[in-house]
Amino acid sequence: MITYVCETCAKTYPLSTHRYRCECGSLLTLSYPKEKPDFDNLGPTTSLWRYHSALPPFKEETITRLTMGEGGTPLIQLEPNLLGKADYLMPTLSFKDRGAVMLVATMVEHDITHCAIDSSGNAATSVAAYAARVGIATEVFVPADTSAKKLAQIEAHEATVHKIEGLRDETTKAILSYIEETGIYYASHIFNPLFWEGTKTYIYEIFETLKALPEVLVIPVGNGTLLMGVCLALTELLEWHLIDKYPLVVAVQAAHCAPLATAYEHQSLIPEVVNVQPTLAEGIASGHPARGEDILTAMKRVGGRFVTVTEEEISQAQKDLARQGLYVEPTSAANYAGYRVAKRNDCTLGDKKALLPLCGSGLKSS
Repeated sequence: MITYVCETCAKTYPLSTHRYRCECGSLLTLSYPKEKPDFDNLGPTTSLWRYHSALPPFKEETITRLTMGEGGTPLIQLEPNLLGKADYLMPTLSFKDRGAVMLVATMVEHDITHCAIDSSGNAATSVAAYAARVGIATEVFVPADTSAKKLAQIEAHEATVHKIEGLRDETTKAILSYIEETGIYYASHIFNPLFWEGTKTYIYEIFETLKALPEVLVIPVGNGTLLMGVCLALTELLEWHLIDKYPLVVAVQAAHCAPLATAYEHQSLIPEVVNVQPTLAEGIASGHPARGEDILTAMKRVGGRFVTVTEEEISQAQKDLARQGLYVEPTSAANYAGYRVAKRNDCTLGDKKALLPLCGSGLKSS
């Protein structure tokens, strides 16, 4: 049985609930029985569903209706000791498909026909695409300055778009007000821990391909949807005795929007209030991450560190990746920039095997 569990009071809720927080106001986690995947005998399925024993127990017919072959993305050599995982080679051209398919599978199995999501673009596109496959109406709240190409993709899936003026956090405020007024199902990639059950397969795939984990994992973080999945998978692999220690997790934030990196610098587990400025890396531009304390706690648990990157460093990294044949959006380029900053801060990292995600296609950028 799979349930939501309150982090504070331990109250449980069924997966069919429309609540995105506990009655006490705290955020929810997920509880269900899972088994270690047999990484040497995963069968012919090439999608992320080959790890089904460690994923939420959705019905086979639900998966068959929904899946577009999400997962199974390749590793690409970027530098002698650095690999990139091309997660932009997904059905909607971003890694968010890993988590979106979990959210929509839940809606299918609980007869939810109408949902809403807030996003800087990629998560909304992904939820809208999977929802369209099964006839679920989607309303999308995005910042007004979201890339026109992302908006076109969202609208192609017949989602209703609400453009919200201001920075990314204003979009979250707008949808939370809308959810309270309408009672519509909130398909949140930020609040709903189901999303991490999909993004954790990023690590499963790396482990399966390399038969181990790199010494360094570079991960972008705004609201933490990939980072929390990574930390979840690392914890599972350690508990299953498939690894004997955590790799170094380097979390990347844009210098223009770095509440988590600033908190890390001050050895705090509470996100700092920072002066947020617009950044090229719109996918990690969250000045008030709802899961901020969870992210900082998870990073402390795995012994990770944060780095920040400037707009100039992001732009240069995007150009340098393009010279290698990889056209990614600025948020993905921020990861490459972050790797460079991490090496500059710690000269020992250049000799370690490292890996970073190429999260979204450059075709999504304005």
